[in-house]
Amino acid sequence: MIDNPLGGRQVEEWIGKTADSAVPDRVKDRVFMRFQGRCHRTGLKIQAGDKWELEHLKALGLGGENRERNLAPILAGDPHKEKTAEEVGMMRKADRMRRKHNGTWPKSKAKLQGRGFAKTRDI
Repeated sequence: MIDNPLGGRQVEEWIGKTADSAVPDRVKDRVFMRFQGRCHRTGLKIQAGDKWELEHLKALGLGGENRERNLAPILAGDPHKEKTAEEVGMMRKADRMRRKHNGTWPKSKAKLQGRGFAKTRDI
């Protein structure tokens, strides 16, 4: 149960059945009101006519859930692109680390070249 910012009563939290489940408009309204109409990334007030989107606070690819408490409004354009770019970098690193741990990361084909032994005496 979560507090409904649009009214005084508590409502069931929306949880998507899958990661691709579309967020209903009633949930978008509640999330927008919970953040008082501000972009969670920049803190700017979202004005009428501004394009904004809902995004996951913790990306699904990083273990986040597709549920109401993991959603926040963000201005479309640069703020959303910047956050997505950061998350993509983190997801790629996590993927590399997991694959190296599992032994499925391809081995390097480059041979290591040593400098040989140091000469210790004159012949």
